[in-house]
Amino acid sequence: MKLVRYGRPGKEKPGMLDEEGILRDLSAVIADLDAGQLSPKALARLEKIKPDSLPKVRGNPRFGVPLAGIGKIVAVGLNYASHAREAGLDKPSEPVLFMKAISSLSGPDDDIMLPRGSKKADWEVELGIVIGSRAQYVSEKDALSYVAGYCVVNDVSEREYQFERGPQWDKGKGCDTFCPVGPWLVTRSEIENVQRLDLYLDLNEERMQTGSTRDMIFSAAKLVSYVSRFMTLEPGDLIATGTPAGVGIGMRPPRFLQAGDQLRLGIAGLGEQQQQVVAYKKAKAKA
Repeated sequence: MKLVRYGRPGKEKPGMLDEEGILRDLSAVIADLDAGQLSPKALARLEKIKPDSLPKVRGNPRFGVPLAGIGKIVAVGLNYASHAREAGLDKPSEPVLFMKAISSLSGPDDDIMLPRGSKKADWEVELGIVIGSRAQYVSEKDALSYVAGYCVVNDVSEREYQFERGPQWDKGKGCDTFCPVGPWLVTRSEIENVQRLDLYLDLNEERMQTGSTRDMIFSAAKLVSYVSRFMTLEPGDLIATGTPAGVGIGMRPPRFLQAGDQLRLGIAGLGEQQQQVVAYKKAKAKA
């Protein structure tokens, strides 16, 4: 299934895409798409619904974050071999973890707002893992059974804040609008092999990133298992799994986002995001 939330910010309704990609309204079935709808039993109930029995949604509404009430965002750094190479760093022996603020969440096509004084904002297309069942000390073998589905994440980063203002990465990762998610939450059963997905990102119609989850140093299953050793993963938690080569800081000379830039990014089977970069205090969701 491809599940969505659509409508104005704060007023989103749950929806589902049918086989032809037509948006269908789910609001008569569930109040919202939140953690309570992510368990295997809850998803099985939704899968029994015939999409053509649901009303079509007219027009082209805004897509919001496809899951309400995300509890935490755990992100992974340097998790693609190509990205480690472009950074001139060795492959990490264990996953590099950091957190993104919940307030950084935004819809997949909402504007990215540069923070005040930003000089080095950067892009990162990433596979997002959405947890469906409570996970604590789970084995790598069983880890994916705790996953509800997958989505596209743009792990927007301010590199000056991240690297030049102390050793912690969080302050460069958690700015408002720095975590566009969606457009869809694609359930695990629809993805045949999560380690065989192609990723891409264009800046102003120029290809910057081309990669595959095959290049991940630590697989999706490994990451869910690993993170669950250090914190309990709850339904609705999001793991952003790292990015391939092609980020702005890795270019020679480096290239960073400016107001007016346009981003287009996506992952095979998980949909596409499009964002405009705007100056501080001028971000707004597309109608």
